[in-house]
Formats: sequence, structure tokens, C-alpha cells
Amino acid sequence: MQQAKPIYRRILLKLSGEALAGEEGYGIDSKVLDFIAEEIKEIYELGVEIAVVIGGGNIFRGIQGAAKGMERASADYMGMLATVLNALSLQYALEKLGVNTRVQTAIEMKELAEPYIRRRAIRHLEKGRIVIFAAGTGNPFFTTDTAAALRAMEIGAEVILKATKVDGVYTADPLLNPQAERFKELSYLDVLQKQLKVMDATAVSLCMDNNLPIIVFNLREKGNMKRILLGEDIGTIVK
Repeated sequence: MQQAKPIYRRILLKLSGEALAGEEGYGIDSKVLDFIAEEIKEIYELGVEIAVVIGGGNIFRGIQGAAKGMERASADYMGMLATVLNALSLQYALEKLGVNTRVQTAIEMKELAEPYIRRRAIRHLEKGRIVIFAAGTGNPFFTTDTAAALRAMEIGAEVILKATKVDGVYTADPLLNPQAERFKELSYLDVLQKQLKVMDATAVSLCMDNNLPIIVFNLREKGNMKRILLGEDIGTIVK
């Protein structure tokens, strides 16, 4: 029996740092990390080229540090370093499963990872390696959502898969309001005008300007990423 072909050839997966923390809310939960690595391996085996941008909110979030009186630029740099810890953890979990990966950082730290070089990243993808982008854009005042949109466009990704803990975008928080309804499809302008929490406004605007779709889905449900790539109606698509 012939295996179904994925509908996207090259994707960018956006993971929040909080996704790695599991129920603990802080740090890295090894069971959650292994689960995410297995989900990524499943789509890797479909022949999809995969890049990942990972946040650092499970360790340190710059904007919260700034709210407590720290200078915003310094706090953001600390948040970028937290993303490197998460990227190295994900690299370890994937390589434990036999998947070749490369970590590229927007802030140079050559003893740990490669510096971000666009053409080298594309070459890794073409050679069947998963590329994990860390340290955001390398600039303070920009979120990892914006880094995801930027990297996706630089490497020619066909879609951003935005992993969350709910199965799409809702009219209200479904964890707090059982009456909240899920949007099946949204336009970029809908997201911006209604201030829906898909990605930050800069990231959504970048995607809109370059016609790059975003699919918001529940990472916690096993097999969701594979189902999306095989064309099933999962989550909410912004296009």
C-alpha cells in the first residue's frame, strides 16, 4: 500500500518554551520533550523538510523580566539564551531517535551551535536534517513568533505550524469558556483586527505580506502534525 504524500514539502514548526514544561509550568519535562521529538520524527519520516523555532518562556521571558524593573533589552537577551537551552534539549531528544539535526543561533556561540546562515540552513534541510533555530532574531524587542515568520520566509517554508495547547483559534479561551467556538479559517486581517492570540501582530503582518499560511493546532494530541501534513482538517488556518 502506497503511503499518502504530504501536502507541504517544507514547513516551519513554531514551539513555545512553555510546551516543553508540561504541567510543571517551568523548566523542561523530559517526557513531554520525548513526546514532541517522536511527533516530529513521525512527520520527518514522511519526507518533509522541517525547521523549528523554539521559545524560551519556560525558563525566562524577557517581557516579564522588563515588567519587574529589568532593562528590556537585557531581559530580551536573557530570553534568547533560554531558547538556546531549549533548542539543545530538543536536538538531544531528536538525535536519541536517530534523526540528524543542526542548531543554528542568531547570537554566535560556536562552541554550542552553528551561527545562523540562511543558505547553510537551506542546505541542511535539503540533506534531510532538521534545523532548529534558536535565539530568536538575535535582536531585543522581537518575539520568537516574529523570528518564526522571518525564518520561514528566509528558508522558503510553505506553512508555519503553530503548536499550542488548544485545537485552534477560538472566539474566547476554551479552557475558561466552554461556549467558545473554534474558527475553522481566518484571514490575516481578521486576526489583526480582532486581536486574536495567534501570533503577535508583527509576525502576522509579515505572513500576510508574503502570503504565508499559519496553521494553529493542538500539539498535545498525538498524531496531529502528521494528520495536518496529510491534508486533514485540523486546527485553524490563517491565510
